[in-house]
Amino acid sequence: MKRSWLIPALLFAGVLNGVETAPVPPVAKKFLTMFEDLRNAETEKKAGRFRQVSFKISSSEINEYMQWALRTTPRPGLNSVIVKVFPHNYVATYSIVDFDALEKWKPGTIPTLFKPILSGKKTIWVDYRFQAENSKVTFSVEKAYYGSLRLPAFFVEKMIQIIAARQPEKYDTSKPMRIPFGLRRVWTQDQVVMGEN
Repeated sequence: MKRSWLIPALLFAGVLNGVETAPVPPVAKKFLTMFEDLRNAETEKKAGRFRQVSFKISSSEINEYMQWALRTTPRPGLNSVIVKVFPHNYVATYSIVDFDALEKWKPGTIPTLFKPILSGKKTIWVDYRFQAENSKVTFSVEKAYYGSLRLPAFFVEKMIQIIAARQPEKYDTSKPMRIPFGLRRVWTQDQVVMGEN
C-alpha cells in the first residue's frame, strides 16, 4: 500500500534487495545501479566530497522493478503493488493486501463494520500525495477504495502504519520519514518520478 512503498518506489523498492537465483532483469539492474550510485554519493558526501546524483524513472519501470523485488524479497502483508504516477506528487496504488495477516499482527486493526469484507487477500486502491523535501517525506491519503466501497482515510493510514511497522526497516509512517540514499528531494511529473541528492 501507499506508505510501504515510499515514494513511488524509493523507500519501498530501495530496500527490496533480495537474493535472486534467476538472471536479474534489466529494469532491476537499472534500479540496483541507481541505488548503488546514490549510496556511493552519500558515502563521498560524508568524506567531504559532494557529487550530484539525480534520477528519472517511469511508472512502468517502477512496476516492473516492484514485481521482481516482491518475488525476490516478499514483504509481510503485501502481495503486490502497481502504481500510477501523476504530476504534483500524486500517486495511485493498487495493492493486494492480506487483511488476515494485518489482523493477526495487531488484533482490532480492522473495524468490526469492515471485517465481513476486509478479510483474506483483497485488492485496495489508494491515492495519496507526498511531500519530499530536505531529506524527509510525509504523506496524506487522498482517497481509498475496496471495489466501489470508499474506505475512511484514517483507517487506511492505520493499516499502512501497521504494514510499514512490520517491515524489516520498521518504518513509522505517523511522522516524517528520512528519504533513503541521501536523497534530498523527490517529485513527480506525469508517469515519472524524479529525485536528487
